[in-house]
Amino acid sequence: MRIGHVQLPNNLIVAPMAGVTDRPFRQLCKRLGAGMAVSEMVTSNSLLYGSLKTRRRADHCGEVAPISVQIAGADPAMMVEAARYNVANGAQIIDINMGCPAKKVCNVMAGSALLRDEALVGRILTAVVRAVPEVPVTLKIRTGWDRAHRNARNILRIAEDAGIQALAIHGRTRACGYSGEAEYDTIRAVKAEAKIPIIANGDITTPQKAKYVLDYTGADAIMIGRAAQGRPWIFREVAHYLATGELLPPPEVSEIHQILLEHLDALYGFYGETTGVRMARKHIAWYTRGLADSASFRHAMNRLESAREQIHAVNEFFLRAAQRHPRLVYLDLLETERLAA
Repeated sequence: MRIGHVQLPNNLIVAPMAGVTDRPFRQLCKRLGAGMAVSEMVTSNSLLYGSLKTRRRADHCGEVAPISVQIAGADPAMMVEAARYNVANGAQIIDINMGCPAKKVCNVMAGSALLRDEALVGRILTAVVRAVPEVPVTLKIRTGWDRAHRNARNILRIAEDAGIQALAIHGRTRACGYSGEAEYDTIRAVKAEAKIPIIANGDITTPQKAKYVLDYTGADAIMIGRAAQGRPWIFREVAHYLATGELLPPPEVSEIHQILLEHLDALYGFYGETTGVRMARKHIAWYTRGLADSASFRHAMNRLESAREQIHAVNEFFLRAAQRHPRLVYLDLLETERLAA
């Protein structure tokens, strides 16, 4: 899998997720089999470059290449500035967000709201590509604004004309949000016309689903988001299945415990203890969903205020879990989410 001149180790990509794909999470997913991980979106508003949050999102110290940074905004000049800023800070690929369905993003005509203005899409893409000729620029979109206006094929042509090097498509419209099921017919239609790599995204939750989506759409790569939350080893599972047709056994509870401890240590180091503890809560909840007594454990976890208390609680929980069942058996994802509610 190549994006411009950048060679990826494989065709498995971590989707950009606000509040999730920080440097610790990206590094962990790469270690566990992802070929690339796209950063949380970085605002194109230059006034925010000095904020601690933005500096963290632009922090790639020690990160395994390739380093892909997603930028978001609706003003071509500001997007140019954001692209140059991030390339100067180590980005090897610039990704443009035209897929986020969040109201606070769409209300300022950014994210997937841009799909309603194809002319503006063209101006933004052309401006950014010309501004950073030393790195490839990619684009992430949805299939359209709503089901009556699926214009992903139009966006493909605009993107190719602008010099975009790869296109990721989430199989829902902006109006769908994350409800219902992703559809792959639009991705398949786009791939049939594309001259650039196409990355399929949406509801890829198992190795079998990953193979189905690749086969059905003909996509060059897949992008996994929510299914990697608390399960970063999904990338090695998918890679193994695609290579051999066989499923890896589920990870032992002891390995999950060690992966979580590694993740927590990275979060505390990256954010500092106070913010790190807060950031860790959601990850701990994801790692433990579907396990016995996890609901009461998560409730207690949300009241802990120190890293020492968090780690002690995690150790106690996983010790009990390993005694019950040394190998984790994942339930159906929907059932797991019901248990986690």
